[in-house]
Amino acid sequence: LADGGESDGAIATTLSWKQALGIGAAQAAALVPGISRSGASMVGGLLSGLSNENAARFSFLLATPIIGAAAVLKLPELFSPAMADERGAFLVGALCSAVAAWFATKFLLRFFETRTLTPFAIYCVAAGAIYFVAMLIIG
Repeated sequence: LADGGESDGAIATTLSWKQALGIGAAQAAALVPGISRSGASMVGGLLSGLSNENAARFSFLLATPIIGAAAVLKLPELFSPAMADERGAFLVGALCSAVAAWFATKFLLRFFETRTLTPFAIYCVAAGAIYFVAMLIIG
């Protein structure tokens, strides 16, 4: 349903404010437990006419302020005296996480240049249906 859309390299120059607002509003679906924020914003992008690659790219761009704000909120805790012995390990972990996120993002953007989210959507619907039926049976 949501696959398709035009494929061009420039998101900011082709995205209307209504499309951006719609994609941002689609993130509200992530308030439901189990719904992915990035998945919801990617579906919103696809429904607004973006290509798979541009929907993924815009979703990653939307995540940047959220991740940055979370990191800033954790800084006082990291630099508290109680964390002095652990600071190095946390910084190495943050660096490894940043490198892994960069590689994962590059891979996914390249993946979406030629592929769609259809297989993942089918998997999500099937897994959700199985879980729903299991919860009805188990209670």
